[in-house]
Amino acid sequence: MYRSHTCGELRMEHAGQEVSLSGWMFRNRDFGGMTFIDIRDRYGLTQLVFNMDDDADLCAAARKLGREYVIQIVGSVRERSNKNPNIPTGDIEIEVKSLTILNESKIPPFTIEDETDGGDDLRMTYRYLDLRRSPVQKNIIFRSKLAIETRKYLDAQDFIEVETPFLIKSTPEGARDFVVPSRMNEGQFYALPQSPQTFKQLLMVSGFDKYFQIVKCFRDEDLRADRQPEFTQIDCEMSYVHQEDILNTFEGLTKHLFKTTLDIDLPDFPRMTYDDALRLYGSDKPDTRFGMQFVELNPLVENSGFVVFDKSELVVGVCAPGAASWTRKQLDALTKWVQRPQIGAKGLVYVKCNEDGTFKSTVDKFFDQEALQNWANAFDAKPGDLILILAGETDKTRKQLNEVRLHVGNELGLRKKGEFKPLWVLDFPLLEWDEDSNRFHAMHHPFTSPKKEDIPRMLNGDHETMKSLRADAYDLVINGVEIGGGSIRIHDRDLQSRNFDLLGFTKEEAEDQFGFLMGAFEYGAPPHGGIAFGFDRLCSVLNGIESIRDFIAFPKNNQGRDMMIDAPAYIDDGQLKELSLEVTAKKEA
Repeated sequence: MYRSHTCGELRMEHAGQEVSLSGWMFRNRDFGGMTFIDIRDRYGLTQLVFNMDDDADLCAAARKLGREYVIQIVGSVRERSNKNPNIPTGDIEIEVKSLTILNESKIPPFTIEDETDGGDDLRMTYRYLDLRRSPVQKNIIFRSKLAIETRKYLDAQDFIEVETPFLIKSTPEGARDFVVPSRMNEGQFYALPQSPQTFKQLLMVSGFDKYFQIVKCFRDEDLRADRQPEFTQIDCEMSYVHQEDILNTFEGLTKHLFKTTLDIDLPDFPRMTYDDALRLYGSDKPDTRFGMQFVELNPLVENSGFVVFDKSELVVGVCAPGAASWTRKQLDALTKWVQRPQIGAKGLVYVKCNEDGTFKSTVDKFFDQEALQNWANAFDAKPGDLILILAGETDKTRKQLNEVRLHVGNELGLRKKGEFKPLWVLDFPLLEWDEDSNRFHAMHHPFTSPKKEDIPRMLNGDHETMKSLRADAYDLVINGVEIGGGSIRIHDRDLQSRNFDLLGFTKEEAEDQFGFLMGAFEYGAPPHGGIAFGFDRLCSVLNGIESIRDFIAFPKNNQGRDMMIDAPAYIDDGQLKELSLEVTAKKEA
């Protein structure tokens, strides 16, 4: 057999046993009479010993091994004289009796070690080599365990795993679809699903009252660290439930995953309305690991003669604890940071709360010490704290101050890795008015139900009333990252039709796009709702890593390309003609 044990398995209790190991040659060390080699597989590494006095030919063969050669050895386990406490097999080594080269290897294009010299593009081109590195393997193994524990929990809650189609119908709502031409239906296209939304609702109509699926989804949108063109969701739906039932079920799932993968016991999750999240944090996904909640100063600064405040719709700030010691250079750098196009603030007002009880601000000309004391009281600021203030249009200023809060939180070390603060954000708006397109858009998706008490206003209200409708929708946020979102769904055809009207669909468009779903509602659709977790994102948050690519075996780069297989790629002209597509793409010379 190729191996009796893995390269991470042997311990002192195996001393004296003859064993066989197979794996990659990781590194070698030649000391003249003796050669030491580390052999590696996904379970760990073990030190091998070749002794010139015992077998000169075998020792010479060992010295010729190159990095990443696939080898098999047979030898005896013995106690190591120079032990290595940093690895689990560090107390033993193998005195090698035979060596077989199973496959040679070219010199790898980068070092296959924890800390590699390979850049992103190079490692993505040779992803199969990058996947040999221990940190990357640990991430993929973690992902596997998370998926298994998800299935265990949901199975115990009587959920049924059902696969839904990947070739579906394109719809105009949401992000841009990836489309697939149909050879047998000339001129027609499938779309890859952005989510299994309508199918899981149809499963509720079908009587499968608890559905889940760990499923691939696809969105043709601009990419970033936490976004890929194809991604994975934990997708779930339940019948005969209210919002509270869903929150309790999936709070339970989240606690289970944290306990089984990180051995962390999470307390019950607090809840916050969407309006409060924006008012206190300027974001619908606040990081609540630290304070620095927003304080609005309009009543304290109106008619002050300071034109920036007098003309602003909102004057709002945060208190950075202990940051009054920041130098002028640091504060100037912060001011320039908020003025970057990515943030877009015109300037930053700050107030230093000095240790002697006095205040020093950038607006001393307009506000005396008494006024600044009133500001400090509003923030509950202590001597040594720093107050940071922005002013302008309400929505824009809150968004800018949210960025300031997170940036300063990082600078002060308040966003601690390994600390987790989950939060349910509730009561999102049902609709968003878009000035550019002059129409409403669904805040979540067009199948989200309004809160029960808002249904009469939805059916009979005017345009302004529509802006204040609340959705029976909820997001799970952990450490400022949206992990999952869902809602109670509309299960009544008339109410669903009314929502399509508000979203600007004609009756014909609604019937063409979603007639199958509204038709199903006429056959006894139960009340239902659900949620979807971003599985890749959940993996990254649990490990304190920003990029989801580290938890995807074969990810795309920031241009949506697979560097390893060089996709997307041109296809043959014959294939284009077979699909009834015009031959316009030309391969590069």
